[in-house]
Amino acid sequence: MLIQTDITPNPASLKFLPGRVVMKKGTADFRSVGEASNSILAQNLFKIEGVEGVFFGSDFISITKSEDLDWQVLKPSILGAIADHYESGAPIMDKTESTENDTTSIKDSEIVVQIKELLDTRVRPAVAMDGGDITFSDYKDGIVFLHMKGACSGCPSSTATLKAGIENMLKHYLPEIQGVQPVMD
Repeated sequence: MLIQTDITPNPASLKFLPGRVVMKKGTADFRSVGEASNSILAQNLFKIEGVEGVFFGSDFISITKSEDLDWQVLKPSILGAIADHYESGAPIMDKTESTENDTTSIKDSEIVVQIKELLDTRVRPAVAMDGGDITFSDYKDGIVFLHMKGACSGCPSSTATLKAGIENMLKHYLPEIQGVQPVMD
């Protein structure tokens, strides 16, 4: 099995492309082995010393490492764990896959529906290319609250992405938006 890797804007995260579907729907973001109880693959990746985060996208896996270890040391173990998992035939998620990105609600206001649509069509595909995801959290008093995940969480350029990119785009289409703020875990 050939698994490609791709750099991300976050030097602590690397994107692994197994050439197969990772998540059929939604994404999954694990920041600890305790959060990975419904994914054998994520649990096995956390067993590798230095792995601090695991993120599953549609066709990629982003791994975030501790700063004290080098990718040259970690990469072979991570590639092996991913290949072994796919060769085993086991599912990526033990239980129902995440639907956290299906966030539209009947009670959403018109502006919230528009914000979510812009995020889904214009922002999330670009963020996924960098090994991460961004999801809507809230809209209050002209401020949009967004949650950065995967390689985007803790990325040095995430503030610039939020302010220069996403905030400007949302303000362009929805003048009532005054700003964008990240949601911290």
